[in-house]
Amino acid sequence: MKKYIKLFFALGLIIIFSDSCSKKDAVSGLSVGNSFDLQAVGASAKDLLSANTYTTLVIEIQYMPGYQPDAAAVNNLVNYINLLANKPGGISVVQSALPSGAQSVYSLNQVDSIAKIYRTKYTSGSQIAINFLYVDGTYTTDNVLGFAYRNTSMALFGKKINTSSGGPGQVTRTKLESTILEHEMGHLLGLVNLGSPMQVNHEDATHEKHCTNSSCLMYWQVQTTGIMGPLMSGSIPTLDANCRADLQANGGK
Repeated sequence: MKKYIKLFFALGLIIIFSDSCSKKDAVSGLSVGNSFDLQAVGASAKDLLSANTYTTLVIEIQYMPGYQPDAAAVNNLVNYINLLANKPGGISVVQSALPSGAQSVYSLNQVDSIAKIYRTKYTSGSQIAINFLYVDGTYTTDNVLGFAYRNTSMALFGKKINTSSGGPGQVTRTKLESTILEHEMGHLLGLVNLGSPMQVNHEDATHEKHCTNSSCLMYWQVQTTGIMGPLMSGSIPTLDANCRADLQANGGK
């Protein structure tokens, strides 16, 4: 069995759980609004997976200076979504540059505020939209590379990604960025037990919303040797059979 790195899937630990009474995220305190794109992570899993309501998907990627996403990683993400989701009208990607946020560290609330200012693609008609924001700093928890924080929103910390990949003795940027994008997209698709109901129980009781299978893309950590690790010689982790079954049962392929 292949070994993978420990991607401190603090990447996926910062996810939104809706609080129907307070209309607040129970973890971060982000407001959960009535607008389609201001819901909790996983709330739109079925809409993203099936073609019942939305037949096309647009991925809006916005990035701060110096942190344009890796082209191969974006292509891997599109292939990954095509493998899992029924979008007969196709998947398109729109990229745009943003001004610098002019700070070295960003909080979840700051990321959310920036996205609200600059996001241009929203869900409407037969098209569902997701927004990926690359910021030019690190997160308040330094080892976090990225996270899904709303039903159609994800943030990636470009500075941390760049310093953790691409150099001597480091994993390639394509592998690292692909793993982050695909893991967090898994949360938007409702994994694990986050909008795509489990067909069998495979949620890690210690690390909620993650898979118990240590070789699965949705495991909370993948190996324990730090951010470099055996991903250098291995492949990008994939979803295991249980995660795939959850997505298929919720309208996916």
